[in-house]
Amino acid sequence: MNLYILGISAYYHDSAACLLRNGEIIAAAQEERFTRIKHDHNFPKNAVKFCLKEAGIKAEQLDVVAFYDKPILKFSRILETYLSFPGRGLKSFLMAIPLWLKDKLWMHDLISTELNYKGKILFPEHHESHAASAFFPSPFTRAAFLTIDGVGEWATSSFGVGKDNRVEIISELHYPHSLGLLYSAFTYYTGFKVNSGEYKVMGLAPYGEPKYVQKIYDRLIDLRDDGSFKMNMEYFSYNTGLTMTNGKFDKLFDGPPRKPESKLTQREMDLARSVQDVTEEIMIRMARNIKKMTGEKYLCLAGGVALNCVGNGKLLREKIFDDIWIQPAAGDAGGALGAALIAYHHYFNKPLFKKNGRDLQKGSYFGSHYSNDEIDKFLKKYKLPAHKLTEDEIVEKVSESIAQEKVIGWFQGRMEFGPRALGSRSILGDARSPEMQKKMNLKIKYRESFRPFAPTVLAEKVSEWFDLDKESPYMLLVADVKKEKQRIMTDEERNLWGIDKLNIVRSEIPAVTHIDYSARIQTVHKDDNPLYHRLIERFYEKTGCPVIVNTSFNVRGEPIVESPLDAYKCFMRTEMDLLVLGNYLLVKEEQPEFHDDINWKQKYELD
Repeated sequence: MNLYILGISAYYHDSAACLLRNGEIIAAAQEERFTRIKHDHNFPKNAVKFCLKEAGIKAEQLDVVAFYDKPILKFSRILETYLSFPGRGLKSFLMAIPLWLKDKLWMHDLISTELNYKGKILFPEHHESHAASAFFPSPFTRAAFLTIDGVGEWATSSFGVGKDNRVEIISELHYPHSLGLLYSAFTYYTGFKVNSGEYKVMGLAPYGEPKYVQKIYDRLIDLRDDGSFKMNMEYFSYNTGLTMTNGKFDKLFDGPPRKPESKLTQREMDLARSVQDVTEEIMIRMARNIKKMTGEKYLCLAGGVALNCVGNGKLLREKIFDDIWIQPAAGDAGGALGAALIAYHHYFNKPLFKKNGRDLQKGSYFGSHYSNDEIDKFLKKYKLPAHKLTEDEIVEKVSESIAQEKVIGWFQGRMEFGPRALGSRSILGDARSPEMQKKMNLKIKYRESFRPFAPTVLAEKVSEWFDLDKESPYMLLVADVKKEKQRIMTDEERNLWGIDKLNIVRSEIPAVTHIDYSARIQTVHKDDNPLYHRLIERFYEKTGCPVIVNTSFNVRGEPIVESPLDAYKCFMRTEMDLLVLGNYLLVKEEQPEFHDDINWKQKYELD
């Protein structure tokens, strides 16, 4: 008899659903992929339908549904916060309350109604869900865990120990003192979107100098040796206001927030570098304290701040723990997985799976997939010219095209769960090309030129090209390009400032080498994604380089593509050269004239 558990996260950002069958992850996806609304926060009805369809079951066959936090506790925190500041924040309070009164407070009834489900519904705490998503899929049978995000119910970070089939939180930091919200405040202040643009701040940081670090320590946070801290709320408005920061913050940092889309200045670069340095220091202090308190050999991480791959890389290099593992869907989407795992291990008291030294996340390929027959029907429906090839021919043609500096849309197998494209819904290019970063940013992704691209490298070759001696399958660790692969800069190049540093060739793989010689690495293992591994292996045989550019298959402001139609529209709206849909190869020059306003029928019925 199969045991089915559905996990759900919703109503903050990045709503998602995850389905376990006998404790194994069968399906998981973010709602945004289906609705095409980036960071969609609504109830994940499309993601739920996908999960149930993947398992071939109906909602009434579920044994338990688990929601990723406790709405009543979160609501009490919001009420208590507003009551602590009488007369302030009335506007934001009136904006927040209708959604709570309409949906969030009645989550039990809402889930029952949306799913037509009459069974048991569980509500683990937010950081308990994060902890479960960090520890249970990790390669370890016991480990410490650290969760850091904006805020759950009250907790903003927590640590504890996972052992066998239990996770136990030992200590928490509470709202309003939050590393996630501190970082988001600087995200807002530097002109990027909160809960979306934090990774832009991380990418901008190497262009700046840490000139504001001391000011942050002196005026904004009181940081202790154990990594705990208190924030000076005189400078922040997020507890009752409609913005993250206030006029006092503006005065402290020499002016108002940068207007979105306006020109970046050295100030923003220095602010980004400063908050990144502070974040890394807090992460290191927290980790040292956790090691001291728990004595564990390994550390698992989750929560939105665990997506800060620069901080993760530094944490790994500090060797506080023998090894670390980060949940690839570390943000709220991963809460759906954690909630389901809490139900399986805590509520049903099921044992931990045997791990054999590898994680249970399986490359995080848990999303939707399309057969060659389905792709063929799509192509015929819209009369789109394509070449059907064997897998060997796909590998040969695409590896050769990458070597010729062509840009490839790569749509294969199951969609990734989490914010990163990991070789299923990816745009690929030649890492050796000095022009590739600029070309991809401006002509393919339509995004800021300063943002770096990630390399995918064969797992067996990673230590030959990067200062990293372990796998990084989820693009969540940053390490330097090997010294022998770096290019020594001239004195003139070394003295450049800010964005002027961008176009200097720094290594044998300049398209994926950031200005500080670092790279956000994805290793690909042949067991996790055999076809993608074969493609890079063939590129390596042709070029002597086992590294290619991998960026997510989307343009700025859109979610990663989910369907062949999404992929085709993205392909035609950009200057990609080739599109691979399963075994079908589409060449840009052969396509009919593309009209964006055409009435493309909805691509995929989940019912």
